[in-house]
Amino acid sequence: MFVGRTDELHTLNDTLARARAGEPQALLLGGEAGVGKTRLVEEFATAAGRHAVVAVGGCVEIGADGLPFAPFSTALRALRDALPEEFAAAARGQEEELARLLPDLGEAGAGRHDEQGMARLFELTARLLEQVAAEKPVVLVLEDLHWADASTRHLLAYLFRTLRAGRLLVLASYRSDDIHRRHPLRPLLAELDRLRTVRRIELARFTREEVGRQIAGILAAEPDPARVDQIFERSDGNAFFVEELAVADCDGNCTGLTDSLRDLLLVRVEALPESAQRVARVVAEGGSTVEYRLIADVAGLTEDDLIEALRAAVGANILTATEAGDGYRFRHSLVREAVADDLLPGERSRLNRRYAEALEADPTLVRADARVMRLASYWYHARDAAKALPAVLDASVVARRRHAYTEQLGLLERAMELWDSAPTEVRSVLRPVDCAEVYPPCGCDPATTPLRYLDLMAEAAVAGRFGGERERALKITKRALRLLEDDPDPLRAAWFWVQRSRLVQAQARGDGWQELATAQDLVRGLPPSEVHAEVLALAANWSMVHRPGPEAFAAAERAVEYARMVGARDIELHARLTLAGLKVHSGDTETGLAEMRQVLRDTLAEGVHAVAGRAYVNLPSELQSVGRDGEAAPLLREGIVFARAYGLMDSEAWMRGNLSESLYSLGQWTEAAEVATRATGVGHSAKPRGAGALRLAHLALARGDLAEAGRQLAAARAHWGTHDPMPQLSLPLTRVALGVAAEEGRIADARAELLRALDVGFPPGTQRYGWPLLRAAATVEAEARTLPAARAGSAEILDRLREAARTLATGAPLWQAYDHWTRAELRRAQGMDTVDDWSPVVTAFEHLDRPYQLARVRHRLAAALLAVGGDDERDRAVELLRLASVVAVHLDARSLADAVTRLAQRARLTLTRTPRAALASADPAEALGLTSRERDVLRLVSAGRTNRQIAEELFISPKTASVHVSNILGKLGVSGRGEAAAMAHRLGLFPAETLPAGATP
Repeated sequence: MFVGRTDELHTLNDTLARARAGEPQALLLGGEAGVGKTRLVEEFATAAGRHAVVAVGGCVEIGADGLPFAPFSTALRALRDALPEEFAAAARGQEEELARLLPDLGEAGAGRHDEQGMARLFELTARLLEQVAAEKPVVLVLEDLHWADASTRHLLAYLFRTLRAGRLLVLASYRSDDIHRRHPLRPLLAELDRLRTVRRIELARFTREEVGRQIAGILAAEPDPARVDQIFERSDGNAFFVEELAVADCDGNCTGLTDSLRDLLLVRVEALPESAQRVARVVAEGGSTVEYRLIADVAGLTEDDLIEALRAAVGANILTATEAGDGYRFRHSLVREAVADDLLPGERSRLNRRYAEALEADPTLVRADARVMRLASYWYHARDAAKALPAVLDASVVARRRHAYTEQLGLLERAMELWDSAPTEVRSVLRPVDCAEVYPPCGCDPATTPLRYLDLMAEAAVAGRFGGERERALKITKRALRLLEDDPDPLRAAWFWVQRSRLVQAQARGDGWQELATAQDLVRGLPPSEVHAEVLALAANWSMVHRPGPEAFAAAERAVEYARMVGARDIELHARLTLAGLKVHSGDTETGLAEMRQVLRDTLAEGVHAVAGRAYVNLPSELQSVGRDGEAAPLLREGIVFARAYGLMDSEAWMRGNLSESLYSLGQWTEAAEVATRATGVGHSAKPRGAGALRLAHLALARGDLAEAGRQLAAARAHWGTHDPMPQLSLPLTRVALGVAAEEGRIADARAELLRALDVGFPPGTQRYGWPLLRAAATVEAEARTLPAARAGSAEILDRLREAARTLATGAPLWQAYDHWTRAELRRAQGMDTVDDWSPVVTAFEHLDRPYQLARVRHRLAAALLAVGGDDERDRAVELLRLASVVAVHLDARSLADAVTRLAQRARLTLTRTPRAALASADPAEALGLTSRERDVLRLVSAGRTNRQIAEELFISPKTASVHVSNILGKLGVSGRGEAAAMAHRLGLFPAETLPAGATP
């Protein structure tokens, strides 16, 4: 009889209704042990089964000893059995990767092991669930989350954060009283509490009335009120304790019961026949669920005696058969824990030995996908180092192949613990290739070289880095380097210093250069090797983003050469990508971009996903650096699709940050904000998420929302920290901080931000970030020129800006445009700017697809024209201000819009009329200021095309087409597309023969 839980069931049913409507749901169910979580889930699942597919998986108590992702494996197996066609369609093409979660799909591919391996698996799992649940509602139940391995916790968190589609409900339960301050589930619960998409239920104990109803259901009779009061008082409303006390009372065993929880839980076990108690002890040590044949081998009873013992344990509600009918488990985990805790130390190790021996003798006793892990656990707890060491190493390989790197780390730490205890003859036959794919090359053959303790440490360090256990990995590298001081091995030491560099950067402990420099010293003069190539490639990449120059160029070239010599293709591609980027920075733009495109093609063809992800970040970034955002944006969209397909979450975050920057430059600010917001939540690491925050800060500043700009600036700084001041991060941060300070009237703070950047200087290749900063600082000085508080120190600032501008390259049209703009602003800061200063700035930006910057410099040129006076100058100023106003309104750039309005009001100008010059010009389109792309768009507008049709014909996005149309309407001074078409006809812009077929001029 199901008692109470009306409100909780209502919440569960409401959540299911939302999921059935197509809105994925996530729900956490917490409560103390025995309070009735499983019973509530069973009641809900039974009812939900009428409308949805319910797939249940449970975590196993043995944690790192068990199969990683165990609850997901079980639940996915049930889901595949229930929806075989839908599951097969959703998994098609990704079976090798998904086999890491569900071995039934086949042999997991060897794949590549890197920091994104787990993320790739998680992304594929999320897409699988979304597709399977596209039509038929699915309820995925994961029980006993307090026992979950780290990989299961990470996957669950990922699903809760990223599921956006499908008729899916993910329900996870956990024991709240087990979640102590240092429990690994505690940080996850805190993180999930911050997600608005996750609902949480805490199951309370029963009231006195509910306890009475529960007892009545157990006894099938109305209980004595006094006995209800007594049981309620002793159980405190815990449903499981109520049941135990009620049954004990019914059996006449209530007298003499102690208040000890263990005694309460063991009382019914101790009432069993001796053979049944023996079987209970065997099952308790075998795991959460134990197969019948395995029990039979370990228990040492005849088949008839074993059946009778199991019957007694099942009849007493101690054990229950599994749904598949192939094994047994304790009806409640609390009883199993009590029985296991009651075992004597020698008894426990003896049972584990018997389990291990039985499994070695007949591997078919358990499922193939769990065999290696179970055997490693049994031998380890049997305290037999000779058997446990190779078994634990085999289990670590299984964990690695499943991308369960945290579990792999735990197993390797066990191997290190067992190392000295294992006999020499056991260690001597172990090989590095048996336990590690990430083997530090040392010029020897890992298939014939004996395994060393340092090899275990190397694999453990990498597992810790890949699994996010960076603090543990740092400690391992520190210990390894101490050992190498006593037994020098330069290549191994260099390899560990490389790992330490990566970990130091990831842990925000520094920029990692000192560690890389030490590795370079160690390999200097040694023959070419994979370690040598990797050290050079990483040093070149570090230098490219920190202090690019001749040394970085030389290191990249040598890295390519060494990688080719030793056949390290991944390292070669990494180094080629770095070298190509350095070529762009040095001014050899087209050669560098061509090489980057070739690296992207090579990595995609060869399946080197990590380098392809980096190429999808770096190639568009270099295109952006020279002002070719129109080429960068489609590449970035393509890259985002690639990154999502392969779980490259950090790469996706960088791509989204860069795409937001391109969209900002192209005048698509609404989409730029959406993309940047997504970037702040998708990254695996902090730095990539900071890129999205910076873009949001930049947008907010341009729109005049200083409070939001300040918040996002603080968020970006928090993500990036101060430990690794890369120019590509620090200079844009300074630019926004300077702008916020100036807008708030804090000129001294703005100057302080600038001076800190100028004191550091602009390394070669940083003109992309340097020019916008110098221009922004020059604008601040020009705006503050008339302020008394800004006069002191102004001359020094202007001199510093001029000096800095002389050091920056101008080899790209965008950089030349910023050079002209900065110099014009510096002249304005002295009150000396003229039309001749601003005309080349406007001309330069008219050849670039950057509507906001063009609108700003048109505003400045208009001000210079109005200062001259004269009718022609006023007419031209009106045209320029009208064009700037249209862009400012379209982008919601309030500061620019206000500045344009104020200037027009001061000059008593009206910004709505069509310039006379445009109607009289020999080339009206040129007089109207239409770019060649705007002429193409206007031709299609005149033909009656929609924005989407225009986008398809011109190979641009609909939003870009919309921006062009808005700009055209402003330049023509008309209010709609029909008027624009009429004016184009009246001005004779498009003869009939140039219009698309079927169009009427």
